[in-house]
Amino acid sequence: MNTLSRTITGIIAIILGLILTIMSFLTFVTLFYGIPILIIGFFILFNKKEDEIEKIKTKPTGGKKK
Repeated sequence: MNTLSRTITGIIAIILGLILTIMSFLTFVTLFYGIPILIIGFFILFNKKEDEIEKIKTKPTGGKKK
């Protein structure tokens, strides 16, 4: 996920989580949906390690011994 799509997705999830959390004053059930969406939104927005590519670790060259 590139930076722009991660930012858009994170902001939308945070806004949705805040709306559901505020709505929980009317119906308590939405609190169970609002808080996890809010946490996931912050995780998506601030996760920088996702864009790093790890190097492939190769084994030392050596064939099978007969």
